[in-house]
Amino acid sequence: MIDEALTEKYQNPKLADEGWTETVMLKQSRDERLNFRIDGCVPFSGRSLLSSLKEKMLNLGDANFRAKDIGFRAQKKLLSRMANKSIAKVFIDDTTGCLLDNLYRLGRSVSGNKKEAEKVVKNIIKIVIKIGILYRNDQFNQEELWTAEQFKHKFHSTAMAIISFFEVDFSYDRNFLLQALNECRALLKNLVSRHLTDKSLNRIDHVFNFFANPSFLDDVFSRDSSHKELLSKIVSDMHKLMEDGSL
Repeated sequence: MIDEALTEKYQNPKLADEGWTETVMLKQSRDERLNFRIDGCVPFSGRSLLSSLKEKMLNLGDANFRAKDIGFRAQKKLLSRMANKSIAKVFIDDTTGCLLDNLYRLGRSVSGNKKEAEKVVKNIIKIVIKIGILYRNDQFNQEELWTAEQFKHKFHSTAMAIISFFEVDFSYDRNFLLQALNECRALLKNLVSRHLTDKSLNRIDHVFNFFANPSFLDDVFSRDSSHKELLSKIVSDMHKLMEDGSL
């Protein structure tokens, strides 16, 4: 005889998916042995059913476990905590690192604002590394990969124009450079908009707003510019990156 009966409703989407009744009857007998009955199915002992449920939960966990996804999240978390000029050496080659250092010096020299120049370079580093992480983890779809190719082509042609404006007298065209930089901005934001937060998109705007500034460009490319030495170093870095196919 059963002295006590305890009825509980057990909601389990996994069992429901398999056509099992969601209501599980829990009965407790004199000898404290637990018996479960799933309506319409053969009764199970408590130990047997619990083992079965545990196995199903473990299998479900295995299906959802992907080391690659965990690594992807870990890289993003690491980046959010450590993004600065020194961490760039881990993700960015020496020539690119040298270019970033010279961009920082140019930004500080033109703006007279050390803190702002540091923020611009830090945002560049974060953007570059995040895109690299997304690419290495196959996060871009085919349309985004095509956008990436468009950005690469536009950025390369913009870099070529910058080199030409420095090396060829009277060739500087402010409007052309502003348009090219803003087209690069639009392509880059289109590439990452599905993956990154508004905060990251604002970082992109911050970088392009800093460099795609008419006063900044005129100051850098004017014939009597006091920044020619720094610009010369930047152009030299760009030549090296183009030679090895990185730019």
